[in-house]
Amino acid sequence: MRAIWKGAVSFGLVSVPVKLYAATENKDISFRQVHAKDGGRIRYQRVCSLDGEEVAYADIAKGYETEDGQMVVLDDDDLAELPSVSSREITVEKFVPSDQIDPMLFEKSYYLEPDKAAAKPYSLLREALVESDRMALVTVALRNRTSLAVLRVRDDVIVLQTMMWPDEIRVPDFSVDSGEEARPQEVKMATMLVETLAGDFDATEFEDDYREAVEELVRAKVEGGEVKRSPEAPKSGGEVVDLLAALQRSVDAAKSARGEKASDDSSGDDSGEGSGSEKPAKKTAAKKSSAKKTATKKAPAKKSATKKTAAKKATAKKAS
Repeated sequence: MRAIWKGAVSFGLVSVPVKLYAATENKDISFRQVHAKDGGRIRYQRVCSLDGEEVAYADIAKGYETEDGQMVVLDDDDLAELPSVSSREITVEKFVPSDQIDPMLFEKSYYLEPDKAAAKPYSLLREALVESDRMALVTVALRNRTSLAVLRVRDDVIVLQTMMWPDEIRVPDFSVDSGEEARPQEVKMATMLVETLAGDFDATEFEDDYREAVEELVRAKVEGGEVKRSPEAPKSGGEVVDLLAALQRSVDAAKSARGEKASDDSSGDDSGEGSGSEKPAKKTAAKKSSAKKTATKKAPAKKSATKKTAAKKATAKKAS
């Protein structure tokens, strides 16, 4: 378990540092709303009831609706002016007899774990609650709300049980009138029936038949291959398109920096490599062509030099 709150229990001059753990968990079977055709999950948009437009989270505020239907909008500044409920102290107001707390007031249960250095005062408070057969009535700030709660002992662990405020308990607006009083013989028979079914409470004797039946049904469908595997729909296609466009612009910019013509084709790497390899090939061919022309021009010069040499030799022979 993971601690959801840290603070201290304060009674008199004694302070017991503790950690708070959720003592219960909801195991109700929950279903997703899906498309019967392909199993895709149904998603809902945040739409304003007045203009019909989708509303972003940043534009959503808290509203308090009055009894006559008027809506009062509260922003962060309004909420900041409210009394602070960030106290980290569980304050014991009084110790009351256990039978004076109506179970209907109980709401949610939490385990209290003491710090290592506070084991002794924790044990002292626990034993005092057991010996006196009383509960500690406390006030505590949880989830930005001050709550009324009690401390009681369960299996050597102190449990904090939050309570509803008295005005949160509804009063029945109907009365039960049987019409006539039950006869003594009927009351006696009803009492005998109660005695026949009397016993001690053991929660392990009972099972959640509905949850087990649903889980068994799901397992059977999975083993039978009756599973729809629908891929998650992408949030938006714009991100992919923008990425490809950015890559293409980067390629074109790199080619322009090398003095090459930007390619209009963004189909893949093959076209990029082809266009990039053709350019150097043309430059190499140009160099070879110019080299051949130079060699052709120099060739007549060599022949002319040969003729001049032969003429000099003939003149020398005639002179001799």
